[in-house]
Amino acid sequence: MNSPRTTLYRDKHNAKLMGVCSGIADYTGTNVFWVRIGFVALTLAGLAGVTIPGYFIAGLLLNKKPPHLYVDQEEQKYWQGVRQSPKRTAREIRAKFRDVDRRLAAVETHYVTSNTSLTAEIESLR
Repeated sequence: MNSPRTTLYRDKHNAKLMGVCSGIADYTGTNVFWVRIGFVALTLAGLAGVTIPGYFIAGLLLNKKPPHLYVDQEEQKYWQGVRQSPKRTAREIRAKFRDVDRRLAAVETHYVTSNTSLTAEIESLR
């Protein structure tokens, strides 16, 4: 997945310090409050030697999130779903295409059966 929409970024727009927690929240599709609480809990649980340096290293290494990465909220939710479960997203897209194909076939059938001149023309071509 080379798309810029599937990359982890620092989210400076919703940042408190460097934007790492808000970037992780955007990437995973969770609420930034819970990511920050998790970070604080890990820090207070005695992992400060790992979490704090890790936070600053991530803050230095991650790129800033492009300002217009998503067109709207629906597109953001879609890409978060792709990052969380690409197989499930592919299944959902295939299901939507099957549904569209089924509905198009129903419209086609309805139009052809109600239009006798078109039906006769199709039969003459066979």
